[in-house]
Amino acid sequence: MWADKLKLNKQLIRSVTEAGYFTPKEVQLRTLTRIIGGQDIIVTSPEGSGKTTAYILGVLMRLKHGFEEAPSAFILVPTKEKVLEVIARFEVLNKNSTIRVVGLYHETSMQTQLDALADGADIVVATPDRARAIYLKLGLNLNKIMMFIVDDATEIIKQGTQLPVAELANSIVKCQHLIFTEVMHGKLQQMTDLFMNMPALIEVEGLGESKTEIHSQLLYYVPNFRTKLNLLSLLLDDAEVYTKAVVFVNTRLTAEKVYNSLRQDIKGEVAILNPMMFETKGLVSIEEFKTQNEIRVLIIANELQGPVDLDSIPFLFHFELPEEKEIFINRMIKTEGDIAKSLAITFTTDMELDIVKKIEQAIGQKIEINELPAELLVVKEHKDNKTTKQTVTAKTNIETGGGAFHEKKESNKKDYNYSGGTKAKMNKKKKH
Repeated sequence: MWADKLKLNKQLIRSVTEAGYFTPKEVQLRTLTRIIGGQDIIVTSPEGSGKTTAYILGVLMRLKHGFEEAPSAFILVPTKEKVLEVIARFEVLNKNSTIRVVGLYHETSMQTQLDALADGADIVVATPDRARAIYLKLGLNLNKIMMFIVDDATEIIKQGTQLPVAELANSIVKCQHLIFTEVMHGKLQQMTDLFMNMPALIEVEGLGESKTEIHSQLLYYVPNFRTKLNLLSLLLDDAEVYTKAVVFVNTRLTAEKVYNSLRQDIKGEVAILNPMMFETKGLVSIEEFKTQNEIRVLIIANELQGPVDLDSIPFLFHFELPEEKEIFINRMIKTEGDIAKSLAITFTTDMELDIVKKIEQAIGQKIEINELPAELLVVKEHKDNKTTKQTVTAKTNIETGGGAFHEKKESNKKDYNYSGGTKAKMNKKKKH
């Protein structure tokens, strides 16, 4: 029960109970006391774990009454739909009629929203770009903000609106900062470093139970697309190991880019399933690929493609992750006719870590992270869009800041490392 586990006022306890939330979730148990106490926190937890309800309850606990001269709580979310969702949740849980909530987002007249703010707002829920635009028109008063909240922060990073977030945060002299996200990574860390100082990091895993048997998984964490290309070429160069492999990308255009990035000697053994370009080597079916000895790598675009029969193919590369985790998981499920042991190798960047997190939650296990090969050429991207290349050392340290990746306990650490190819040889993969 809420009253037994958290110090909420009677009005809020009645509200959450009437809303059907009979007991607090883990993320609420671990964050609400800190939120009410005014601490800066970054919270990582799965979709649907109760993050939004946690900060709404925290806001309602800290705002005793409304009708202040300026907003006290400022909440940034990525989309109009999320703005409306948060406002609807406030309407369900807030029984204090003096507290006024205003939403700011595109697709509605800016003048209408300026008028709403002028009429009075205690809580503002907004998308970063619209909030910044109204702030620059002097229509948004941030002088009295007590709580600055960013929800779905990973999605905000994906949209490229982290600069307005940082600008708005730095326009507030002093307040509590709360960041909620599904996964923590480098780009998000860079944003929060601009306005947060030593926040507490609270991580809630929420792994589900694995209901199906899946292929062995391996994950490579790389900084960018061009490094992915270099890594794929490096791995596929070992023809003795990678005798038959499927490489999944999201679009046919990306399939062409991947194909054209390969060295000429490798390219002769690679084809695209239903390519865009007539001059590109292509195949019309996965069955044709399985029977052709001269083609050992097939690139498949998720675009316009339905399920494919992956039985007996020893290596399954995900160069890009599909947006729908179900597509990835369906490919990983072992079937009765699949005699060969397949190894699924996934490449991920910061922007795909939230998908990795969702996959891990669905399959009920962490995906093992493999160190990048020592000879890999890593492309470093700079703010001026210039790039440099460097070869990584034998042990590449990639700062992930939590999220999908975690520091191992001393008892679980190992002082050896096997590449995907070495593991394949150890497992005695069948040659095709």
